[in-house]
Amino acid sequence: MTIDLKDAGRRFNQEWIFRNFSYQFKMGEKYAILGPNGSGKSTLLSVVLGNLSPSEGTINYQKDGKEVLVEEIYQHISFAAPYLDLIEEFTLQETIEFHFQFKAFQQGMDGEQVLQRLGLAKAQDKPLKYFSSGMKQRTKLALACCADTPILLLDEPTSNLDMQGLDWYHQLIGDYAKNRMVVVCSNQEVEYSFCDHFIQVTDYKTMP
Repeated sequence: MTIDLKDAGRRFNQEWIFRNFSYQFKMGEKYAILGPNGSGKSTLLSVVLGNLSPSEGTINYQKDGKEVLVEEIYQHISFAAPYLDLIEEFTLQETIEFHFQFKAFQQGMDGEQVLQRLGLAKAQDKPLKYFSSGMKQRTKLALACCADTPILLLDEPTSNLDMQGLDWYHQLIGDYAKNRMVVVCSNQEVEYSFCDHFIQVTDYKTMP
């Protein structure tokens, strides 16, 4: 798959968050969207994700030479972010079962293996509202990485993770992101150290 943006920009009211952004994201490549807090990283990722339409310019999704409609791109994307809501009343087991009604498992995986990969099998019957912020973030990352989608988008993926969780994150990426398009929004190098391409959002700001 490819994602092509041409002269794309996004503004809120009269303020341009980014502008004149032309870029092509390709399968198998790893990208980092960089910039200080409040610079527009998450906004750019939301446009790439299809959650926000560009205020100007175009975005085009292609798979095997055929256009994928923005309304259908969610089928090809997995996404994890600290602000992404989970259903708090669901147990961990129910969360996994629910998620994978909409996404296929990575080849050779099932719900039990996702639980084992999370390292939270003892908490499988506990509602998520009783999970710590780190446990919730692990859950979001595992659901995204263990789904069989060609595109993986991550916003501040190690938020709320301790040092052990950070090592776990890198193992997860190493095992489940090899042949996928991966885009990471971050201002911490430890989160995107595996990336090959770097996009500075501040390079696409308009002059005041």
